[in-house]
Parts: sequence; C-alpha cells; structure tokens
Amino acid sequence: MTTTPRDPFPTTAELLRGLSEEYAAFADLIAPLDRAAWTAPTRCTGWEVRDVAGHVTLGAAESLDGMIGARTPDEQAALLRDRTAAEVADLLRRSAGGLIALLERFDEAAWAAPAPTPGRTVHNGVLTLWYDAFVHADDIRTALGLPARHEPAAVAACVAWLCAELSRLGRGPLTLRLDGLPPRSIGSGGPVVTGDPMRFVLAASGRLDPAVLGLDRRVNVHLLP
Repeated sequence: MTTTPRDPFPTTAELLRGLSEEYAAFADLIAPLDRAAWTAPTRCTGWEVRDVAGHVTLGAAESLDGMIGARTPDEQAALLRDRTAAEVADLLRRSAGGLIALLERFDEAAWAAPAPTPGRTVHNGVLTLWYDAFVHADDIRTALGLPARHEPAAVAACVAWLCAELSRLGRGPLTLRLDGLPPRSIGSGGPVVTGDPMRFVLAASGRLDPAVLGLDRRVNVHLLP
C-alpha cells in the first residue's frame, strides 16, 4: 500500500486489490469450519462465528445489489445463521466477485460520489468493507485460536479508515506515530500513540482496552455518543 503523510489512503487500485484478497482469505477461513467452530462464541458480544461470517458476507452481497444499509448488523448476522459454513463461503465468493467486477468499472467521479450509507463516499464505503472484513476475520481467528493474519496493507488501510471515522465523529484530538506508517493527526495535539498499528486498530474498534494506549473510551468508533 502506498502511503504518504499527505495521502494516507489507498488508491482505488490498491483498495480493490486489498478488498478482493481480504474476501478471498475470509472465505477460505470459514469454508472448512465444522459445527463446533461455526457456533463458537466470539469477542463480538452475542455473536458466534457464524454470525460474524453472515454479517461480512451480506456486507458484500448487499453492496452488490444496492441494499447496503437496509439491514442492521444484527439483522445481517441472523439472516444466514442456518446456512453451513461452506454455503456462506460460497455466497461470499460469488458476491465478492460480482462486487469487485462492478467497482472496476467505476470512474473517478463514481468513486467520489455519495455512498448509499449516509456520510460516506463510495471510496470510503468500500474502505469500510475492507476494514470490516479484516477486523471480523481477526475476531474469528481469535475465537478459534488460529494464527493471526495481519497483512501490513490491510492494517494500514484500517488505520486510515479509523482516522477518517474519528474525524467524522468529531473525536480527538489524537496524534498517531505508529510503526511503519506516516504520522497522522485527528485534531490538534492530544495524546501521542506509538508502536504496533494493530494495537491501535484493536483499541479504536473496541477490541482492546484503550487505556493500555493511554486513550479514553471515545477512541472506540463503534461507541455511541
């Protein structure tokens, strides 16, 4: 992923490649799961592995058919609960393939246009899908005791999305000086966060106590005001 202090976001080509690879890895992760793994609890409150997988899969499917945002995450999670892991993986592969093919036809104006989800451009909406698939794959791997898959490009994309989301929500101030990434600021001043960028991703997504990074709970972008 190409990042600079002036442009920390992935290009459209990088975004499409990253999202395609993330969905493929997610489908490969869930396809062979047996019943015990499919119904294992995760760190997402109230969700089993199958719920996490259903949410991610319908994120791709509903983005393809223009219905993204019509269902809540909990509704998405519930809709595919009775499907097998292999069935959900197959649906994800088909939906992801169609979505990537659609997005490849978009021009610059289309990428900058408002997304179906209020307050987002299409570019930000697709980056949201990448972030969502990445962190939820990590949820599943953690739940099942599997090795982490923290691809640097995906982690960098998640940091970029989280910074944009914190700015959109009016959170901060906060300065990031994370390993291997350009400095970023949300507002002016505030605490300085250094070290492993994945720890910031976990804290800002509500998966790690932000106090360990010297931050308060408002850094969690999923925390309601």
